[in-house]
Amino acid sequence: MKKMRIAVFFGGRSHEHDISCLSAQTILRNMDPEKYEAVPIGILRDGRWLLVKDLSSLADGSWRDSAAGCSLLPGGARPELLIEEDGRFSRLPLDAAFPVLHGRFGEDGTIQGLFELARLPYVGCGVAASAVSMDKLLTKALVAGTGIDQARYLGAEREDLRDPGPLMDRIEQTFDYPVFVKPSDGGSSQGVSRVTCREELEPALRLAGEEGTRILIEEAIFGREVECAVMTTPDGPRSGGVGEILASGEFYSFDSKYTDPASLTLTDPLLPEGKREEIAEKAVDIYRAVRAYGLSRVDFFLENGTDRVVFNEINTMPGFTSISMWPMLWKSSGVPVSRQIDALIESALRRFDS
Repeated sequence: MKKMRIAVFFGGRSHEHDISCLSAQTILRNMDPEKYEAVPIGILRDGRWLLVKDLSSLADGSWRDSAAGCSLLPGGARPELLIEEDGRFSRLPLDAAFPVLHGRFGEDGTIQGLFELARLPYVGCGVAASAVSMDKLLTKALVAGTGIDQARYLGAEREDLRDPGPLMDRIEQTFDYPVFVKPSDGGSSQGVSRVTCREELEPALRLAGEEGTRILIEEAIFGREVECAVMTTPDGPRSGGVGEILASGEFYSFDSKYTDPASLTLTDPLLPEGKREEIAEKAVDIYRAVRAYGLSRVDFFLENGTDRVVFNEINTMPGFTSISMWPMLWKSSGVPVSRQIDALIESALRRFDS
């Protein structure tokens, strides 16, 4: 059987560069060498692409010293990687791409558009679903059509920060404190603030404005943080289970997610009767609403006192680290990581052939 040559893209220009590198290590370790020839392509923080020849260099970061630059060639008879090393050029045909890229310039439809131009099958959501899901304000507009509960919110533009007083007045007229202030198109909780009074509001708005192109202000929902893994199968979207986040801080910040060992992820939490099924059903409904494909993680709150299921956000390329919820949930459902990778590559090829 001929091996498929799979380009695994990682790193990238977003704040989630280091997390992407960890995710790529999981993917590369679990790709069946009998089925696939992995072609790791590391993207530096400045946007340059490097062909990584030594997989062990991912662990210590020395892959960034690779002398082999590369780029994807759109417009040819078949997808090819152009490699430049020591002033000499070569071409490497590709069968599919696995972009393990989180955040901007990887999860927002930009690289997906390049794959489309190059006619290269790729894992994950398409251009529109990636772009919409990266922008929380756009996501909320689509989810509103499903009737699924979500936190009340306001949107703001960077221009509103030239004179933030009217915006701050509008926020206080709409919500009680605390509120959450976020970049609308940020990722991994970067630029997110929990605001408890007016004095904290302007710095939080400016921080969110620095991290994103628009600003989202949400009411605080007090409850349990639960997440659902969804994957595209030949029979349509399927839930792989519901997990719970036990954050170490007041909310699930970047540090809580990735650097604080006190934060815990539970793959089989005890939930009120019927809620596991409700969360899974609503996750699939949201997955369909944004026209997601391949994989996504859909996050909710289970509100204290009411057990109301409240949509939080959708992540179209969830982490694949050793503590990431999406692969952990599927693994606990009986699907090992190697088979998860197979299923995702198979779904990419099905979409391309359809």
